[in-house]
Amino acid sequence: MIRLEGIRREYRTGALAVHALRGVDLHIPPGSFSVLMGPSGSGKSTLLHILGCLDRPTSGTYTLDGKEVTALPDTELVLLRRFSIGFVFQSFHLVPRMSATANVELPMIFAGVPASERERRAIEALESVGLADRVLHRPDELSGGERQRVAIARSLVMKPAVLLADEPTGNLDTASGEEVLQLLLELHRQGNTILLVTHDERLARIGDTLIRLRDGEIETLEST
Repeated sequence: MIRLEGIRREYRTGALAVHALRGVDLHIPPGSFSVLMGPSGSGKSTLLHILGCLDRPTSGTYTLDGKEVTALPDTELVLLRRFSIGFVFQSFHLVPRMSATANVELPMIFAGVPASERERRAIEALESVGLADRVLHRPDELSGGERQRVAIARSLVMKPAVLLADEPTGNLDTASGEEVLQLLLELHRQGNTILLVTHDERLARIGDTLIRLRDGEIETLEST
């Protein structure tokens, strides 16, 4: 599913070089649930951006679902993000004036899915995350947990190869956060490949594999 070999990412500010990633090797098999942790400045965000094809490594190779993507042109990376990668963010990133259904339809609009099919698939995705009675509600009419469920439905509607969840419970109260975690676990049981990025030590054992980053390197990698 995901294979990183010797991934390095270096940023330069004038003569100063910042080594965000220092030769990361990582294999994430299909159907797995991996948790990525590390202190601020460990390289988590940089690694997530590379996995999501939002950034390129300085060196090394990245293979996603059997395809080596490191040197692909920008146009092909856009297609990978559109069809193969689902994103869930801490801040939801929903369009306020749109209904839950319309928000979930957005990735399909960019993918050229016909309108009649978009609505059907969006409603099915919302039903799958327990929001059958909220399909016409706008974000300001939903709780924080419900908004995150809409965001998860949106991330899954294109049936991506992998779901990248960046602090998905960070803006939620304890009860809503637990609901979202249980939803992610259920999606994992259904066969989805998930990578969860978190600072919360309570979530360290929620997945199959725990990856700890420090100073741009994998400090530990263990099965849970």
